[in-house]
Amino acid sequence: MSVFTEDKIDCHCHVFDPSRFPYRADAVYRPAQQEIGTTAQFVNVMDAYGVRHALLVGPTSGYRTDNRCMLDALQSHPARFRGIAVVEMDTGRDELRALRAQGVVGVALNAAMDGLEPVMGAAGLFAALADLGMIAQVQVVDDQMTTLGPWLARQPATLVVDHCGRPDGALGVGQPAFEALLRLADRGNTTVKLSGWQKYARLPYPYEDAWPYAHALLRAFGPGHCVWGSDWPFLRAPERLDYGPLLTLFEQIVPDAEARRQIMWDTPRRLFGFDQPLRGAA
Repeated sequence: MSVFTEDKIDCHCHVFDPSRFPYRADAVYRPAQQEIGTTAQFVNVMDAYGVRHALLVGPTSGYRTDNRCMLDALQSHPARFRGIAVVEMDTGRDELRALRAQGVVGVALNAAMDGLEPVMGAAGLFAALADLGMIAQVQVVDDQMTTLGPWLARQPATLVVDHCGRPDGALGVGQPAFEALLRLADRGNTTVKLSGWQKYARLPYPYEDAWPYAHALLRAFGPGHCVWGSDWPFLRAPERLDYGPLLTLFEQIVPDAEARRQIMWDTPRRLFGFDQPLRGAA
């Protein structure tokens, strides 16, 4: 078996369709040209590479808390997609229930862009997500996990950490922030996305200096708490990226086919509800 023929779920990707869903006027970054990726274009990519499902993440770029583009994709392909929404920190249970009924399985909290204070001030949101069986997806950068990790360990919601925790690629796996991420494995309901290599690697593709972080996460969390994502359509990439080479890279990082199946299929299928029909709003 090859990674190209194995069952796969892409657990980190975005859709952008500014002609149908214009960007917010206050958007800090507005994806353009080759960074734009519509639902139809992504479905073509999925079909070409045998990707059966995908977790669409509401982007802070372009749309922020405007989830219409992502929700349109979920409505168009309800069996194929699930979503992670971006919401205000004071969003209540009724709005979360309505999102859940449309295929949204969690909420993104972007400390990397917004800082630690909004995330650490959102204990009520974490509690609501836990009550509704939804996920808190967190993105950090550099040393943020040193502070945030102990706080996250006390929160009740199922947790997903983006892009290997985006460590400082110059400091190695012994850096305090990465060690704080590894300690979250003891929590039992934390999953890490093995993705986003280009966001912290110092070397170009195949990002060999990022491999030790992936291997350390696999040892700590196990394939039952790791998933893979492409980060398509590759916003702000420091160099050209393509879907096929990223799949080949993951096969190199995780050469064991059984571990790959858990990471790319079994774990995300269970975690993000692809093995279940959509839950109603009630």
